[in-house]
Amino acid sequence: MADVRLTVNGAAREGRCESRKLLVDFLREDLGLTGTHVGCEHGICGACTVLVDGEAARSCLMLAVQADGADITTVEGLMRDGRLHPLQEAFREHHGLQCGFCTPGMLLTALDLLRVNPAPSEDEVREGISAVLCRCTGYHGIVKAVRAAAVALAPKPG
Repeated sequence: MADVRLTVNGAAREGRCESRKLLVDFLREDLGLTGTHVGCEHGICGACTVLVDGEAARSCLMLAVQADGADITTVEGLMRDGRLHPLQEAFREHHGLQCGFCTPGMLLTALDLLRVNPAPSEDEVREGISAVLCRCTGYHGIVKAVRAAAVALAPKPG
């Protein structure tokens, strides 16, 4: 057994788990954060994507003990003061989700993309989100949502 201490969505969290426990399972089972979805369990589908120290990472490919001391953001951490994050709002407004299974991973992947490229072209958005598989859409609404969020998140001239 190993102790795991991390910051999750801005709050210090800790737990004790087997050294072989995956981060996705630790988040869901030990911390009760079920927004991170378990899909393929091979790092291919992207449904389990979270931000680890600000960068998108597959939580099904990372052991919880590897995340010890890290700052983790899950989909539950996007909403602030009861308000949707601008990216979540854009997904709602532009129909960027259907069944919702890929949505947590898609949101966090898109957020990482916008961190690296705050004003992506349509092709750059498509490339950036290609790490997350969506079986319901043709990605049109998702691409529109990410581009709309880029505008919403851009610094306003002062």
